[in-house]
Amino acid sequence: MISFTIALLVLIAGYFIYGKLVSRIFGQDATRVTPVHTHADGVDFVKLPTWKIFLIQFLNIAGLGPIFGAIMGIMFGPAAFLWIVFGTIFAGAVHDYLAGMLSLRSNGASLPEIVGAQLGGGIKNVMRVFALLLMILVGAVFVYNPADLLAQITPESVNRMFWIIAIFAYYMLATLLPIDKLIGKLYPLFGLALLFMAVGILVMLYVHGSAMPEMWEGFANRRPDADATHIFPMMFVSIACGAISGFHATQSPMMARCLQNERHARPVFYGAMVTEGVIALIWAAAAVTFTGGYENLSATLGSSSPSVLVNEISKSWLGTFGGILAILGVIAAPITSGDTALRSARLIAADFLNFGQGQLHKRLLVSVPVFALCFFVMMIPYEALWRYFAWSNQMLAVFTLWALTVYLSRHGKLYIITLLPALFMTAVTMTYIFYAPEGFSSLTQAAGGEPISYETAVGLGLAISALLLALFIRFRRAAVPTAPEVSID
Repeated sequence: MISFTIALLVLIAGYFIYGKLVSRIFGQDATRVTPVHTHADGVDFVKLPTWKIFLIQFLNIAGLGPIFGAIMGIMFGPAAFLWIVFGTIFAGAVHDYLAGMLSLRSNGASLPEIVGAQLGGGIKNVMRVFALLLMILVGAVFVYNPADLLAQITPESVNRMFWIIAIFAYYMLATLLPIDKLIGKLYPLFGLALLFMAVGILVMLYVHGSAMPEMWEGFANRRPDADATHIFPMMFVSIACGAISGFHATQSPMMARCLQNERHARPVFYGAMVTEGVIALIWAAAAVTFTGGYENLSATLGSSSPSVLVNEISKSWLGTFGGILAILGVIAAPITSGDTALRSARLIAADFLNFGQGQLHKRLLVSVPVFALCFFVMMIPYEALWRYFAWSNQMLAVFTLWALTVYLSRHGKLYIITLLPALFMTAVTMTYIFYAPEGFSSLTQAAGGEPISYETAVGLGLAISALLLALFIRFRRAAVPTAPEVSID
């Protein structure tokens, strides 16, 4: 437990030290007027207390990633703990915070608009389509697992299909109603359940800590298929929401529309991501400790799903009442990401159509096609949905990091804080796309050729990263710094 405790303390310290540095580099300004004061519409631009905004942001970005992703990702061994800690501090929290700040400075604009403002009109149009489809994909993906968990703890007569329909109906309401009517009232309760679960599991980790292997006891990939499933890039895609996730950048603008003062931005955006990293760290450690080591965890996951393991850990360690609250927290996390994903889809579509959302009939005109597409996507097998969600999610993070780097460079700020994560995530994501079974390798095999080798995929990933670095250096030499902050009407 020594290494786990060190990792936990470093992660928390990262918020206070590096988070403060990042906010100073950007130039957070408590005297600036935020969009909720200038664009209030009673639907999306609504003043909310900071503690509610934090819980909404936290639940928006949590999903299943910091729990299920961490449980599956820890099979890569102790490297997973390091990625959760340092990925959160230096990549994920920076990514989420700056996306929120850039939206604050852009009248609450959605992600495709702020990325397009930095990378050009062509990229903006690509991002509009890409982000919209990803939000629909998230909405579809985050229906199945909470439905499975609810079916486990309710009578047999209330089956999985019932819960799928009920959750999707809730998504529709959460997408259409003003943010303070449903989301603003339910999220604090869900957030408390999720935080209770995390604190309870953390306490029990120390009770059962003797079964937790230290990070330095064999720093190796612990997956049974380690020769085919390499730490780079697979671990960095598997553990996404617990370290860095492009989906988060679509959620930060939603909360930027409700924030009353910029001084609250670091606790909300950077702080929510650090909290998610803490939860990922806890669940990764809990999975190994509860099952008695990496080999036992591998056997457990081979015979059952992560949702079953979560249920067993919660009931065994927290008792019946605590287990129910913990499970409700785990259920709330994906549901509260799925509903806000569809809400983000509505906002993204409304922004590029320049279609006001103050009236219900206008929200319906934008939302009905989104609901229809989401329902259609839900017909695709869950395993296929999750695979394509994984790499498309990290690709979105790559676009966002490069846009943030260009923005910081243009305004004479220390762009290295996003350039390094952008280069690393470009190499990770492109290597994954070339090497993973659902990537280009499947296309080459379908065409009768050989799958792309690991070495070739890594080389291509690094080459693309180097090419983008060269293009950025060229941009830097040609660009004229701009002092005013970007504004998107």
